[in-house]
Amino acid sequence: MHTKKAAIAVMAGSLLAGPVAAVATTQPGSAATTTATTTAATTATTTAAAARDRLGPGQWLLPGQSLTSGGGRFKLVQQAQGNLVFYDGTKALWSSPTAGTPGARTTMQKEGNLVIYGPGNKPLWSTATAGNPGAYLLLPNESGNLVIYSRDNRPLWSSKAYLGKLPSGQVLRPGQSIQSANGRYRLVQQDEGNAVLYDGRRSLFTTPTAGHPGARSIMQAEGNWVVVGRDDKALWTTKTAGNPGAWLAVTDDGRIIIYSKANKPLWSSR
Repeated sequence: MHTKKAAIAVMAGSLLAGPVAAVATTQPGSAATTTATTTAATTATTTAAAARDRLGPGQWLLPGQSLTSGGGRFKLVQQAQGNLVFYDGTKALWSSPTAGTPGARTTMQKEGNLVIYGPGNKPLWSTATAGNPGAYLLLPNESGNLVIYSRDNRPLWSSKAYLGKLPSGQVLRPGQSIQSANGRYRLVQQDEGNAVLYDGRRSLFTTPTAGHPGARSIMQAEGNWVVVGRDDKALWTTKTAGNPGAWLAVTDDGRIIIYSKANKPLWSSR
């Protein structure tokens, strides 16, 4: 019904000096790992130097490696401390929630999922875009928006907004949004604490959580959509717990709907 997307999290980070567009094409831990890591620059010359602004199917970013936009303004760095950080110059625009896991690395899997793996090949985070073989991640030249595109160049995931849905277990942080598939409606987690559904500039629905700066929305794994404050205390909920795997959709007719794992409607903003 909707393409799955992953969560995104914004946090500051320091820019690490690392080889630009040094992309490993062999999975770390395989028999060719040593070759892949020690000859990453050579690999990049043949696979990514001509397109150093993207991570293609099967390619990896190892700790300290990075990609750079065509104009040189934006950079995507796999930090040594574990998080993947998207920079505009030295300003962090987006970061994966994987800091504190030294040695973590990122791959654009051939089935379309961008995944960060920790020690022992344990998956730490993903964009939940599997089912799109040939998908690739592309750095912008001007927009400041990191995007995963399908093989036919259809947007699947964005660092600025979810497209159509908030998957189970994912978080909407202040300033982030979910956009309906037709582009008309947006659910925005406001800086002041409330989540608001907009039709253009007109508000259609809002959670009663304004006055709590820094609050965020969570589509909890057990099925509840919850707005929590900075202290992690629940401020408001849809009371849909008991439905593991449930997910949130922003529909093309201007509604927020919580669906069960089996796509049964559980809650609606109308």
